[in-house]
Amino acid sequence: MPEVSRFFGIIITMYYNDHPPPHFHVRYNQQKAIVSIETVEVLEGELTSRLFKLVIEWATLYQAELMENWGLARDNQPLNKITPLE
Repeated sequence: MPEVSRFFGIIITMYYNDHPPPHFHVRYNQQKAIVSIETVEVLEGELTSRLFKLVIEWATLYQAELMENWGLARDNQPLNKITPLE
């Protein structure tokens, strides 16, 4: 599962040939979630409020880049790294 970004200990990844809708995976310690790229909402799993706010901020800034990576992953192409939140 390629890592596309990492910030504040939060790891953002995507799978190749993953199922729709377009989404990314979030891991932070024991927390895990799948987040929609289009709506930036948790599709599966749970994140604390603080963690979710950071993920929303980052995903909103890089939504176009996430969609580009989604297309690359669906085509089994190398994914681009996305700038971490600072």
